[in-house]
Amino acid sequence: MVPDIGRGSRTHGLLVYLYGPGKREEHTDPHLVGSWDGFAPDPGRDPSPDPDPKVTLARLAAALDLRVKQAGTSAPAEHVWHCSVRTDPGDRTLSDAEWNTVARRLVHATGLAPDGDPDGCRWVAVRHAEDHIHILATMVRGDLRRPRMNYDYKKAQAECRRIEKEWGLRQLKPGDGTAAKNPTSAERHKAERTGRTETPRETLREAVRQAVAGAATEEEFFTRLREKGVRIKLREAPSGDAIGYSVALPGDRNGEGKPVWFPGSTLAPDLSLPKIRHRLTEADDEPATAQPDNGPRRWSAPAHARRTATGATERATLVFASDDDPQAAAQLIGLGEVLDAAAQTSPAAARAELAAAARSFERATRSHIRAEHADTRALRSAARGIVHAGGALGRGEDGGATAMLLSTLVLVAIAAAHWHSARGHAQQAAAAHQAAQHLRTAYRQAAAAPMRALHAQGRTLPKSDRRKYEATIRAALPNTTEHRAERGHDALVATLAQAEQAGYEPEALLEQAVAMRELDSADDVTHVLAWRLRRLADLPANPSSSPARTKAGARRATSKPSRAPMPPALSRSTAPNPGNRAPRR
Repeated sequence: MVPDIGRGSRTHGLLVYLYGPGKREEHTDPHLVGSWDGFAPDPGRDPSPDPDPKVTLARLAAALDLRVKQAGTSAPAEHVWHCSVRTDPGDRTLSDAEWNTVARRLVHATGLAPDGDPDGCRWVAVRHAEDHIHILATMVRGDLRRPRMNYDYKKAQAECRRIEKEWGLRQLKPGDGTAAKNPTSAERHKAERTGRTETPRETLREAVRQAVAGAATEEEFFTRLREKGVRIKLREAPSGDAIGYSVALPGDRNGEGKPVWFPGSTLAPDLSLPKIRHRLTEADDEPATAQPDNGPRRWSAPAHARRTATGATERATLVFASDDDPQAAAQLIGLGEVLDAAAQTSPAAARAELAAAARSFERATRSHIRAEHADTRALRSAARGIVHAGGALGRGEDGGATAMLLSTLVLVAIAAAHWHSARGHAQQAAAAHQAAQHLRTAYRQAAAAPMRALHAQGRTLPKSDRRKYEATIRAALPNTTEHRAERGHDALVATLAQAEQAGYEPEALLEQAVAMRELDSADDVTHVLAWRLRRLADLPANPSSSPARTKAGARRATSKPSRAPMPPALSRSTAPNPGNRAPRR
């Protein structure tokens, strides 16, 4: 059950809309389901012998505005409180009596008309569809004072959550005030009329998020926005310094023919110019935790950027197991930038699901936990590398590296969901889970070709070699029988063989991959480990794209990696680098 609250100054005009046919003839049988005294005139069902709906509507408007006129200049300029309340599409249809109860509970909860208060504000509830009602109230009490309307939206939300639980309706997640503003009904209707698949507010929010992903400077941020075709208007102080910005879509105009501008802060709380500047300057001032990448650059730029981002993402995720909440909140912001960067540059086959994952995860990047004095430089650098490398192909090494990154991002999204759940962030946890679902779909699309090639290679190994690598897997993993049934078992066997051919010790390398992070949340443990091994051993992400290069004179590992828990800090001096290769003898 979703309440949507607005304010206005035209009681009669709003009633005309509520009792009219609607903008697309969608209103059916408009009628009252409740009112302040239960006897308000109903233009939709006037029982008089010769009813005139226009006259009845004028009487209703006059009755609602009576106290507003009596209050004179002390009445608020925007005296109309308007709240639409909608049930979820999967909910049962509520009766008129039930909607009356919903309306009475909401005007009581918000302080408009408390139960038993004879001086409560006048209100009506109009129903013109099966799934929602509109509550219209005039904000002047019987004693001609204004009602106390502090936090009316939060109070309405809380009451809706109680009604859902009591009536067995779908229970939505409670918010914490950090979500981005939803499009208004007028914005949605306008988008439908103009043939847009989403509102300009949503399009611009995504464009701004993608423009800031990995941007090094404010100038680069605005340049990226202009390259996306977004119109920009800066707000300047008397000194000439920019103190804010607004964005608009070309061709999106209001009734006067002027561009419809959206300030960054109205797109999302973290997209105001001061917040974006803080993100940029913080990344510049803090020391980087990213480990140097000294490996050979034998991959294409998009593939190399994705492999680097996979390592940075793995390292950042370790903080979710610590007690450093500000650091974890910062890593969520950085992970959101990596997702935004990948969404705008990935192969077409996975781009739609990646974009949906980025939109969902955006909600998981904000909570009341402030990301102060936290280092996101590694993740922002990874996002920047993905953007600057350009679009990746859906085949060959680019496609394999995209699957490698997605395999890690699935686990990251699940870890973020668990972190939020443990702190009572219901909306953020649900958003992270939803992002994980989209990422799984994108992963299956990107991993299909490279995994087919790996499966084929694993199945064609000599039996003696297979038995040797399967023994290695049994030693490193519990529930070996279960993992043998997984889709990625042959791929893991093939990867161990290729790693040994390249000069690595399979047992030590596999143990290092297992110790990097928990695997309980993985859909297919062997898939995850195969990708980790291929990155650690610098093997091709797509084995059909280029052969593994044997390392002449490579030394085998003689020591096993420690499985000790990682410390909370991510500093280079205190945390081992999971991206390092297994030691060689």
